[in-house]
Amino acid sequence: MSFRSIPLAFVLLLLCACSTTSRYRIIAYAFNDTDIPRMGAEKLTHINYAFGLVSTDGLIVLDEKAPPRLAQLGALKTKNPQLKILLSVGGWGADHFSDAALTDASREKFATSALDVLREHRLDGIDLDWEYPGQPGPGIKYRAEDKQNFTLMLKALREKLGDAYLITIASSAGEYFEHTEMDRLHVYLDWINIMTYDFAGEWTPTTGHHSALHGDGLSAASFVRQHLDAGIPPSKIVMGVPFYGRGWTGVNPLNNGFNQPYAKAIEVSWSGMAAQSGERLWDDEAQAPYVWDAQSTTFISYDDPRSLRVKADFIRKHRLGGVMYWEHSQDPDEELLSVLAESLQR
Repeated sequence: MSFRSIPLAFVLLLLCACSTTSRYRIIAYAFNDTDIPRMGAEKLTHINYAFGLVSTDGLIVLDEKAPPRLAQLGALKTKNPQLKILLSVGGWGADHFSDAALTDASREKFATSALDVLREHRLDGIDLDWEYPGQPGPGIKYRAEDKQNFTLMLKALREKLGDAYLITIASSAGEYFEHTEMDRLHVYLDWINIMTYDFAGEWTPTTGHHSALHGDGLSAASFVRQHLDAGIPPSKIVMGVPFYGRGWTGVNPLNNGFNQPYAKAIEVSWSGMAAQSGERLWDDEAQAPYVWDAQSTTFISYDDPRSLRVKADFIRKHRLGGVMYWEHSQDPDEELLSVLAESLQR
């Protein structure tokens, strides 16, 4: 049979099949300062808009900035028709989850409000970022019953939204698993975004890697392993990476400032790392970069193109579901995003 004898529709179908994107998800969190029209939609599979909140009466609500920004995100589908837009609800310090999850009636009310918001703004799904069930946060209410109620909340969402919408959560590890039913709740989710960063910061007594892939302490690999051990399918596990560094000043100079006491903690976006002085170093065990400036006694832990390629290899090796990052405005020229796209869409 000659090529010319094949029906045109079949040829187009073959071409579409050959041009499909990678099975790996590349998920951006779009926060306050994100220049949405500039986002490289063709490099992404999903965007989580941060944040919607839970009201005192248990409804999902948006501030006045959200509707026009959600419309801008929807417009990105002209660049990438396969792009999905989700509303992320919560974030650090966001309250009222515990009350919304408390009873059958409150969960039904919450789920109904989710469906209303998704329909009104033509969104593709919802991402719950409850930090954290059953644990104290900055002024949030929490209960021991959150452990079971979180599962029931996700079940109510799935029953209300059906398969027409995506449902995801942001998760952690360690103590997080003591206050959630990760072995049970994942059946209601399309995937789980693991916050595999912030392993060190102003809350730790010494400097350290804040997003190490490997190591004896907290690491991305150990967080992933805990999720796998709970019976969560690898394809539902999405590894988080930071587009910012955690740093410390006034650091004890021993061991190039690593694992040392300090005077003050700082945060540096990826776009701000270029202005940082000091020596760029690499930790072979952690598979992570860091900067040590002996003159100013400043230590900064961050992710760079090399470490992201290593993490992309880890994702491929373990057949995970993909990668998410916090957050897009910290890499406005998309240097890090391009590395992820090249590594996971090849």
